[in-house]
Amino acid sequence: MKVAAIDLFCGIGGLTKGVSNSGIKVIAGIDIDSESQFAYESNNDACFINKDVTKVTAQEILDLYPADTDVKILMGCAPCQPFSTYNQKNGKNRKNVDLIGYFSKLIADVQPHIVAMENVPQLSKEKVFESFLEALSQNGYEYTWEKVFSPDYGVPQTRHRLILLASKFSKISLIPKKYTEESYLTVRDIIGNLPFLNSGEINRGDLLHRSVKLNEKNINRIMQSVPGGTWRDWDEDIRLECHKKDSGKSYDAVYGRMRWDKPAPTITTKFYGYGNGRFGHPDQNRALSYREGALLQTFPIDYKFYDVSSKFSGKKLGIQIGNAVPVKLGEVIGESIITHLLTLNN
Repeated sequence: MKVAAIDLFCGIGGLTKGVSNSGIKVIAGIDIDSESQFAYESNNDACFINKDVTKVTAQEILDLYPADTDVKILMGCAPCQPFSTYNQKNGKNRKNVDLIGYFSKLIADVQPHIVAMENVPQLSKEKVFESFLEALSQNGYEYTWEKVFSPDYGVPQTRHRLILLASKFSKISLIPKKYTEESYLTVRDIIGNLPFLNSGEINRGDLLHRSVKLNEKNINRIMQSVPGGTWRDWDEDIRLECHKKDSGKSYDAVYGRMRWDKPAPTITTKFYGYGNGRFGHPDQNRALSYREGALLQTFPIDYKFYDVSSKFSGKKLGIQIGNAVPVKLGEVIGESIITHLLTLNN
């Protein structure tokens, strides 16, 4: 049985890499961000198509599958910012909501045998998700979806995600959890052996292992921070003005250190900034390096993220790494599809 997948909204290839690791051939990834091409093609045996997914036709997708493909898979993670808890609370615009609808339209037109989608849990509360499920049923798919706690599947961060699988053949579901709370991978397991790094320093043996330089006040703050603690551990004179107001006293999810023996917090697009979350290193006086963020997103240590001959953009790299589907979740999706296909032959 020849199986082939195409990855919509592929970014730098987290989903592609994971599904490929499971043994499924990924033919191509499609994404509007041209700067993702280097990482995608340098690490995956698949072509990168730089195009707005809403401008891609069903025929273009069908033409990508080899003629002898027995099982066509269409997968993707539409940009999730419109559905995130932060953006919903802060009234951010929702211009990307229609990407879920377009994904649904492509499924109806392409009629792949298997569909896979990863996104934020908040999507399940949206009308567009309800419409997505209705369209799957109308097009002859059986589907399951669930909210996944990433440490259960080997991702060392407290990330919650929605994973949906749909099949033309029969019922399909996610494979059982691989880890328990007692066996979760921790920050120490993933980054504990990396070389020491000072604030603002670059490791010459690994240019991705670099940290953003903290100013003197933030150096003082992180020196007084304890793993798992908050800004309340600081002396009064170095606290932020917003923390002294009643409206800011309950907001303690920033300026924190991670714990060595727990999973990391959810890696966001600004994981390299000490003030952007609990991204302080457990015992070094700095925020996470870009390499550490990538490893916590379960990218292999040899994954190439940027052309070293070009100008380095930490902001761009943070967005690419933070927005990626963790590779291990991609593997779980791929393994679930393979398990499903094997049952068809029994």
